[in-house]
Amino acid sequence: MGRVRVILNPYAGRGSAGKLREKLAAALARAGVDFELVATRGPGEATGLAAEARRAGVKTVVAAGGDGTVNEVLNGLAEATPEDETIGKLAILPIGSGNDLADMLGCPRDITQAVARIAAGRTRCIDVGKTRLISPSRHVVRYFDNNMGLGFEAQVTLESYRIHWGASALRYVMAALRSLRRYRVPQVEIRWETAGGQIEERRQRALLVSVGNSPRTGGVFFLTPDARLDDGLFDLGVVREVSRARILLLLPKTLRGAHRDEPVIELTRCRRLWFHCAEGVPVHLDGEVVMADVQTAEVEIQPGRLEIVV
Repeated sequence: MGRVRVILNPYAGRGSAGKLREKLAAALARAGVDFELVATRGPGEATGLAAEARRAGVKTVVAAGGDGTVNEVLNGLAEATPEDETIGKLAILPIGSGNDLADMLGCPRDITQAVARIAAGRTRCIDVGKTRLISPSRHVVRYFDNNMGLGFEAQVTLESYRIHWGASALRYVMAALRSLRRYRVPQVEIRWETAGGQIEERRQRALLVSVGNSPRTGGVFFLTPDARLDDGLFDLGVVREVSRARILLLLPKTLRGAHRDEPVIELTRCRRLWFHCAEGVPVHLDGEVVMADVQTAEVEIQPGRLEIVV
């Protein structure tokens, strides 16, 4: 499989990932993997390290961390890859607080087993999302592999940053409950292109808009329970403005994906999405809030463009 660059986020898992460096290196060596292990020093550095590896001809880049680390590595690989080429290969050592994509792919949490998968080198191609985000002061283009959340979902992520106790799943549930007290539901405009090429449009107050490439987000929430990583479509979930009491009743259902028939939730599939909110809303990509005041978002799916080691 050639030389591998392992990009370790030592801050993942609330700092626990950094303590695993020697264990990771030993497992890779035992498996006969020719590797270079590089630790990041701060947010965003994994993107540059991945782009550097891709331009240097490294065939496989391993993200050792959580969903945020995987997203940074994805963006680095995409940055260094022509638009008409496959992105990758990307492998995951899931040692972060949130491991949604790794879990949905069936990547083992056990380090020895995960390294064995990397050494075997079996891959599959999955879809990837590309979005352009516009706020009053910024304009960014980013990729995501698992999920994009606009509005309340991203507000929950922001709130989770302030909670420093408990397991990851518990923090997200507590963050959701805290966010209910302060989040103001905005008026939004949403348009999307269906699988058949039709354009649908909604203008309403929306609690959240969730764009799912996989079923799960936040470690516990199955907001788009029927999403598939390789079907060439996003699963789109739009939750209308509802009372706090109704949200409290809905929240447990989202933990098991049992909200499909709820009248306040619209679930559909799309190839492209256009979103506008004059007030601006927070947006997260793969569990990391990238902007807090997005007014316009354009999202497209790139079918089968990411080659990932499984």
